Amino acid sequence: MTSCLVWLPSPLEVAAEFQGFLEGLMSKLFTLLSFFDIFMENLLMMDTSRSNNYLLNWIEKKQSWGKYVFCLQEVKTDFPDISEQALVLSLSRLSSKGRVLSVYKGFYLIIPPEYASRGLLPPMIFIDSLMNFVDKPYYVGLLSAAALHGASHQQPQEFFVVTNAKQFTTQRKGLKIRYITKKIIPEDLLEKRKTESGYVFVSNPELTAADVVYYNNRIGGINRAASVLNELADAMNPRRISGGLINTLTIPTIQRLGYLLDVVLEQKILADKLFSESLKLKKEFFRQPLKAGQVRKGFPKNDRWKIIINTDIEIDE
Repeated sequence: MTSCLVWLPSPLEVAAEFQGFLEGLMSKLFTLLSFFDIFMENLLMMDTSRSNNYLLNWIEKKQSWGKYVFCLQEVKTDFPDISEQALVLSLSRLSSKGRVLSVYKGFYLIIPPEYASRGLLPPMIFIDSLMNFVDKPYYVGLLSAAALHGASHQQPQEFFVVTNAKQFTTQRKGLKIRYITKKIIPEDLLEKRKTESGYVFVSNPELTAADVVYYNNRIGGINRAASVLNELADAMNPRRISGGLINTLTIPTIQRLGYLLDVVLEQKILADKLFSESLKLKKEFFRQPLKAGQVRKGFPKNDRWKIIINTDIEIDE
């Protein structure tokens, strides 16, 4: 009888062969995934290229209607067949070309040819639309309002907006918008100013004067506030210094504003009206330092306004 021997591979050989099989399978799978990634990338590029052309035409049409802003939601609504990812990528490319600029998440500026060299718009053109977008009441205030009222030597390096809730500073290229938080926005003390794109709310001269005193630490100190008041006084009207204004102010603000108008700037008519209206409203003055946070003792005092004169005021002419 003839015996038949059957060769069987060792366990190590089986393991090596199986490992080789797996490596080959993984290599093919990786190649397939690479082709899929390339396919999806090309598809996105085609989608983006298509949206680029549509978006540019869409933006130019808005611009021809005198529009300077738009939001991402508008784009998504008008281009429902294009993915959000492709739209955002298209907007990014248009931004790199200087055609649009995002100044807040989902909010864009259209940069027309006359502003192309700067790459941004003056805040007065878009601030009303931006604040409507974030759904917050506001007014242009402090140094920005003072400049609009004729304090031409006080042109700020940043744009000041007062609103009733915390808002992070907007900073893009050469643009800086600083937001000041105020609990109540006094609508009766605001002016509506016409701009290229519509209207903006601006604090009137009297509210501006009070704000630069109250927020003097935001604009460079009490000396800077006095210099602003020196130019702003010509735009102030004693008839507008009434209970409506005074009831929005802290008593130390009334005292410091009164002292600066009365003693430093010699604006007696304005100072007297502020004093008399404060008396009518039974505002009680207590000793306050002219410069808050500084030493109070050893300095002369002003009896009318109860101000401790703990700093010398120098007006920038």
